[in-house]
Amino acid sequence: MARAIWSGSISFGLLNVPVKLYSAVSKQTVRFRELREGDGSRVKHKRVAESDGKEVPYEKIVKGYEYAPDQYVVLGRDELSDLEPQRSRAIEIQDFVDLDDIDPIYFEQPYYLGPDKGAERAYSLLVQAMKDARKVAIARFVLRNKEHLAAIRPMGDVLTLTTMRFHDEVTSPKDLDDVFEASKPKKPDQRELQMAKQLIESLTSEFAPSSYRDEYREELLDLLERKAEGKEVVSAPTEEPKPTKAPDLMAALEESLAAVKGEEAATDGKASKPKAKAKSPSKSKSSSKSKSSSASNGRKNTSRKKTKAKA
Repeated sequence: MARAIWSGSISFGLLNVPVKLYSAVSKQTVRFRELREGDGSRVKHKRVAESDGKEVPYEKIVKGYEYAPDQYVVLGRDELSDLEPQRSRAIEIQDFVDLDDIDPIYFEQPYYLGPDKGAERAYSLLVQAMKDARKVAIARFVLRNKEHLAAIRPMGDVLTLTTMRFHDEVTSPKDLDDVFEASKPKKPDQRELQMAKQLIESLTSEFAPSSYRDEYREELLDLLERKAEGKEVVSAPTEEPKPTKAPDLMAALEESLAAVKGEEAATDGKASKPKAKAKSPSKSKSSSKSKSSSASNGRKNTSRKKTKAKA
């Protein structure tokens, strides 16, 4: 059973809806321990002072802000505690906006909001009202001694809360002007642009999250399992994709589009040849040199780019 990590209430106007906060994601990170090579002894890290190399106990550590090289403004724990935001139990809604008005770059960590005991009716009312209005609530709340900006929106019969970055935390694209100053992108050729649009359209489909897998994690776990069983591990050769040069853009677009149309025609005609699927790098690289044609390579590269872009 899911455990709540925070409890409070959604507050807007004179309405207060008691809720509980639950994590909406479960990170599947493969974690490693640091060991000494040879005997596998665990490695521990100690906090030591640079001046004499002596270990510093936790209670003797203070926070320092470096305002100039090797010059610090020191703050004690009491001073930091006084600056911490008040531990309010309210999620205060500031505005209601359209979801399309929020650039995804502002989103951070997703959570679920569930009703607390006795708040089921008010919770259901808020969910239905937001669904009908097709709006997202922008709110503020305090979690783990830090004030967060958040977006609240309904997902089915449940409210979701996603913490957001503040405006000054997002780098503006204008800060990249110096990157393009030396070689500003030229206006695309109309024929190339039309071909690129056709390729995008031919690869457009409904977003299905389950069709995208963390291939690196799967291969890493497979490698660990084989090594744990004492099996021999052979590294597959790696091959970095080369960027398409400007003179080859049209040829690459035409070849990619022809490959996609060829697969669609084979599928429509119920041909025996199965539709090409994206394979994990370690399993496909060894056979790609002998079995893949240039058209299928164009298709795989395009599919992978699409997968990464969506993920």
